[in-house]
Amino acid sequence: MSLESLYEKFTGAVPAKVDALTGSASHRRYYRLAGADGRTLIGVEGTDADENRAFLTIDRHFASKGIRVPKVLAEDGLCYLQEDLGSTILYDALADGRAKGAYSPDEVALLRKTMAALPKIQVEGAQGLDFSVCYPQPSFDGRMVDFDLNYFKYDYLKLTGLEFNEVRLQDDFDHLKADLLAEPSDTFLYRDFNARNVMLVDGEPWFIDFQGGRRGPIYYDVASFLWQARARYPETLREELLQVYLDALRAYGPVDETHFRERLRLFILFRMLQVLGCYGYRGLWERKQAFIDSIPPALDIVRNLLPFKAYPYLTEVLTGLCGGVPEQSSIAEGSGKNTPSGERTPLTVTVYSFSFKKGIPEDASGNGGGYVFDCRSVHNPGKYERFKQLTGLDAPVIEFLEQDGEILRFLDHVYALVDAHVERFLERGFTHLQVSFGCTGGQHRSAYSAQHLAEHLIAKYPVRVHLIHRERGIESWL
Repeated sequence: MSLESLYEKFTGAVPAKVDALTGSASHRRYYRLAGADGRTLIGVEGTDADENRAFLTIDRHFASKGIRVPKVLAEDGLCYLQEDLGSTILYDALADGRAKGAYSPDEVALLRKTMAALPKIQVEGAQGLDFSVCYPQPSFDGRMVDFDLNYFKYDYLKLTGLEFNEVRLQDDFDHLKADLLAEPSDTFLYRDFNARNVMLVDGEPWFIDFQGGRRGPIYYDVASFLWQARARYPETLREELLQVYLDALRAYGPVDETHFRERLRLFILFRMLQVLGCYGYRGLWERKQAFIDSIPPALDIVRNLLPFKAYPYLTEVLTGLCGGVPEQSSIAEGSGKNTPSGERTPLTVTVYSFSFKKGIPEDASGNGGGYVFDCRSVHNPGKYERFKQLTGLDAPVIEFLEQDGEILRFLDHVYALVDAHVERFLERGFTHLQVSFGCTGGQHRSAYSAQHLAEHLIAKYPVRVHLIHRERGIESWL
């Protein structure tokens, strides 16, 4: 039966209007169906009967527990109708905070409500639930861990070109898997607990897209939400939200906070490896820029987790990917609570070289500001056969550009603009600035300019610089 037919059967009238909605990461299709009276319902067309059954079963079970989820009104085959929760997604409501790296009291209040609601989903949501219907499997187990660790290894790590010993890495993967599975759990693991799957209705969080949930440990969802790569939660806010969660969790029994934090740290690592696998596949393989731009903030989270004494070779590999480990990491082993260390650089400057043919890099911080400089007015070494296989990082090209002199005058103007910006950002306590240099191929002039600006800033200011030669696939931290 089609959605229109199901709507007519349920309401007694054909829909006056049907609008397609942006869906989730699955192949399900979502529509808003409106009647002549203005009442709207959400229609869903699934592609997998097992996935549909999982959602419908969990939804009705959650509703019976008083968990705020959309009520399913009618179903037939792969189609179903549910109540319309509106169009306000928590992720969109937090856009200003993400852009600034500082969240307003109203935004913090929404986050606190969301984290306070999570233990009810995990504990009460699991009570009496038939986990056999969960899709694609009933519980968090070794197979799931292997899938996600291999996702990281094959779809991110190998695509970076970093050399590593696969046997030694697998030894640490096996050790990590055993640690992740060491604690049995009878709670519900949401799996995709993030701000995009939280709707706001009259200022209260409602929850959607939990069809991938299963039996599993509570730590995974906390890691998934609070350490979401592009959320840019300040560490003080993360700690506040974690305490809100722990206070709500205590309603269901005593909480050993030291043990909880030790376990949570493992799941943050595991979740970030899975995320990097996704970003690698969608970004480095499929060349989708939004995913490429998500990699730097994900690596920054991993960098601040390191080191892991129990996984020495994995730590070595991740250190190579991240360009080193902070002297005092806020959530690294032995550092205690996730509180600001007082030693972190207040401003990160991301510097790109890129080809205009492949699009301007997105700002992963969400600020959408900074500078984009066009290097194509500068004499192009790429016109000469002897330079075509070289880049702006190679000595012959550097000598050509500097003897010609155009690029030096160009950079003098760039330095004046960017220096003024950096100085003001440092005064105001801003956390991120992006500067991008584009040319025809992203190989010669833009690479030279990006490299020299990065070195100029490091020599002059107390900043961290994330240097990305996008078309060369080269990243480094200075």
